[in-house]
Amino acid sequence: MLQATSTPAEKRRKFRAGLESGSLQRFPGAFNPLSAKLIERQGFEGVYISGAVLSADLGLPDIGLTSVTEVAGRSQQIARMTELPTLVDADTGFGEPMNAARTVQLLEDAGAAGMHLEDQVNPKRCGHLDGKDVVEADIAVRRIKAAVAARRDPDFVIAARTDAAAVNGLDDAIDRAKAYADAGADLIFPEAMRGPADFEAMRAALDVPILANMTEFGKSELLDAQTLADIGVNLVIYPVTLLRLAMKAAENGLRALADQGTQQGLLDEMQHRRELYDLLDYSDYNAFDENVFNFRV
Repeated sequence: MLQATSTPAEKRRKFRAGLESGSLQRFPGAFNPLSAKLIERQGFEGVYISGAVLSADLGLPDIGLTSVTEVAGRSQQIARMTELPTLVDADTGFGEPMNAARTVQLLEDAGAAGMHLEDQVNPKRCGHLDGKDVVEADIAVRRIKAAVAARRDPDFVIAARTDAAAVNGLDDAIDRAKAYADAGADLIFPEAMRGPADFEAMRAALDVPILANMTEFGKSELLDAQTLADIGVNLVIYPVTLLRLAMKAAENGLRALADQGTQQGLLDEMQHRRELYDLLDYSDYNAFDENVFNFRV
């Protein structure tokens, strides 16, 4: 009720333990706080907060137009509502290495369990679009070192994303991943891997946990959880899946409403009022209210 009972520190320790558990951690992307509660209820291990989703929610393309305060604000809204750890897409750190350092502390204050920084040129592009470019590896290393130095909670996970595979090839992506791990990154996010062989090569080259991005309609083959676990991937994100499902359902529903003049035929496709109230913990709120506000004038 009201918010999660677990503290941010507890969630961060839970995230660390999950990465070290040997079991694949599954983090679907939440597009708002309510969807994060649904992710938790369905038994997933964590929640991902996608920059692409936040951009789309604001009616913007994913090209680095959002600000650090917008990302931190939405992250705080989502993190406070779930017992699960949250991993936040922090793009390129929103500027120079000092900006990346500030981003870490803002997301710590927001209650996130971790964040990832990427090595794209700022402003960035969606990792599955053509035309992106990466900075020199030493610049990305400075971003990571600044982030690691700035964190106050040592359990806050700092992940390093490299987009180099689609730009310079897999070998360069592996070399960068090694350098980022040496710079202090706790988790490596190799973006736009084409299939199992790319993940296997990355896994063989690194001693730190790795992340797989299973986003739809992109450059990566959509691998099932068991395949990823067998390769040795530690974390999989499904960043835009829920938003795409929700928007398609909304589009179909609005079309039917416009054509038929009523939503009567859509009721079986809707979340029932009682299901929504259960997800929102209405009964607990009522009990709390009665216990606290119990006088009569």
